Amino acid sequence: MSGGVAAGKKVTVAAVQFACTDVEAENVAAAERLIREAHKKGANIVLIQELFEGHYFCQAQRLDFFQRAKPYKGNPTIIRLQKLAKELEVVIPVSFFEEANNAHYNSVAIIDADGTDLGLYRKSHIPDGPGYQEKFYFNPGDTGFKAFKTKYATVGVGICWDQWFPECARAMVLQGAEILFYPTAIGSEPQDNNLDSREHWKRVMQGHAGANLVPLVASNRIGRETVETEHGKSTITFYGNSFIAGPTGEIVKLANDKDEEVLVAEFDLEEIKSTRHGWGIFRDRRPDLYKVLLTLDGEKS
Repeated sequence: MSGGVAAGKKVTVAAVQFACTDVEAENVAAAERLIREAHKKGANIVLIQELFEGHYFCQAQRLDFFQRAKPYKGNPTIIRLQKLAKELEVVIPVSFFEEANNAHYNSVAIIDADGTDLGLYRKSHIPDGPGYQEKFYFNPGDTGFKAFKTKYATVGVGICWDQWFPECARAMVLQGAEILFYPTAIGSEPQDNNLDSREHWKRVMQGHAGANLVPLVASNRIGRETVETEHGKSTITFYGNSFIAGPTGEIVKLANDKDEEVLVAEFDLEEIKSTRHGWGIFRDRRPDLYKVLLTLDGEKS
């Protein structure tokens, strides 16, 4: 690489993590308090964890839990955070359980710094395993992957299980995303206490950052949550470890597994853009060779 490096588009991002109660008003108030704290630390874009309005109810398959879903338009939590975004001039991706007529989605509304709702992303990849039975509640997302142009940066937002798929991250960056955000709810595995995915979880997303040369922000909850299921009680201990990664995949800020935290980091997006262009990772792509991805078993059709 040769020549000078551009600079001058600095953006400060934040990830917050906290333990949820199962009282919506308490969790929304906690999110607002931590967003205000992040703003005081200079944050322009603040990420809240996945489905932060209550306990992670997907440990169970219960019909009454569908009552937690709300329509996208007129959603009181989104409206409250729109007002907060406008007041503080911060961008806030808002995770919520969406009811859309007779369909249900795990969704994020992207709120710009003037309070404008820029649109919706619906979670594409839906897990289905012990303790994480999301297919019972959520339709597969139908929005496709998106990049949202906010006041401070063009952002891409995936949701939890999306984080394991490199295609999701690449699709958002190819659409112009300069920073990737992943709200998450992940912790222990109820069927096997010896399983611990936290380091794998971090490394995969660090890989997305490094492979696409973009910063990445991940927010995860903490705390121990017990839910009454159709088979008795189920408990997950959420491992936090929210983090902010730089454009080579390096972790620049990392939370622990038990404390409420606000992580903040600043990036110069123009400088990162110059570096990304110099590496040629998008110039040297070979989509003509990727047709194998369209087959189920990886063999030529």
